[in-house]
Amino acid sequence: MVSDPIADMLTRIRNATRGYKESVDVPASKFKEQLAKLLVKEGYIASVERLRPEGEQFDVLRLGLKYGQRREQVIKHIERVSRPGRRAYLSAEHLPRVRNGMGLAVVSTSKGLLPDREARKEGVGGEVICVIW
Repeated sequence: MVSDPIADMLTRIRNATRGYKESVDVPASKFKEQLAKLLVKEGYIASVERLRPEGEQFDVLRLGLKYGQRREQVIKHIERVSRPGRRAYLSAEHLPRVRNGMGLAVVSTSKGLLPDREARKEGVGGEVICVIW
């Protein structure tokens, strides 16, 4: 059992991109699926698919990883911000600007998971899940 499933997912993505894998499987949950779909929408990963491997009891998310034209990594850095032992809640005006807008902070708000710039535009704060660039 993993004590922080989101950190586990981010670590699997980080390790797979460093190993230049085409895809990575992550145990499925609704929150992880929303996070993966947000990363697809923002252009950090190529695809997300929920499936149940043959003979397995639980679903997995298969995340298709994305690389540049010369196989350079699209995800240079991915890091968990809010942890189970130390949650990070910020108001809209205090949300971080990752790499002067070139990166992304994923925020869990009352309107769902949003990128930091959309949360700032909507005027909602929330829990900062992770930063990525």
